[in-house]
Amino acid sequence: MKLWKRNAVVAAIVLFVCVAVYLNWSYQQESTDTGKVLGQATLVGGKASDPILAPTPTPAESGVPAPSATSTGYFASARLNRQQARDSALTILQDTLSNENAETAAKEEAGTAIETLASTTISEAQIENLVIAKGYTDCVAFISDGGVSVVVSATEEGLQDADVARITEIVTGETGVTASQIMIIEAQG
Repeated sequence: MKLWKRNAVVAAIVLFVCVAVYLNWSYQQESTDTGKVLGQATLVGGKASDPILAPTPTPAESGVPAPSATSTGYFASARLNRQQARDSALTILQDTLSNENAETAAKEEAGTAIETLASTTISEAQIENLVIAKGYTDCVAFISDGGVSVVVSATEEGLQDADVARITEIVTGETGVTASQIMIIEAQG
């Protein structure tokens, strides 16, 4: 009976994560159709005397190289999607905890799931920070029951065996999973 309830909670969380990802995708489709970016404003009259409102120079004008839009966009999007899915799952779990009509076992499982979610979030952030500290431009980690997936930004030479070993060492040290449960993916920019 406990196994069935646990599987039902896990299935519900997975369902809500999928719904959150779909809603995020459909929202992004709508926002790209309108031609405006959320938070984008147009200055009426086109001129500003306030130095705060003065246009900032583009990277080319300031002599600073522009970051890879594809790489940065992917990593930012992946983090946003992950956070939105977690927020959705966390809301459901918190609703279960606060529901007076919920069974004690369901509340205990929701509490355990929240603790697991928090632990996973901390581990993913730690992996990302350590990989970036090793000299990679950007990184995003995903921890699941099946293992850990790490997406790193592409290097000029591509990922070498030493890079894979370095990232694997970070992940095994942080999570305790075996090397066979780690998938390292290089994001092409």
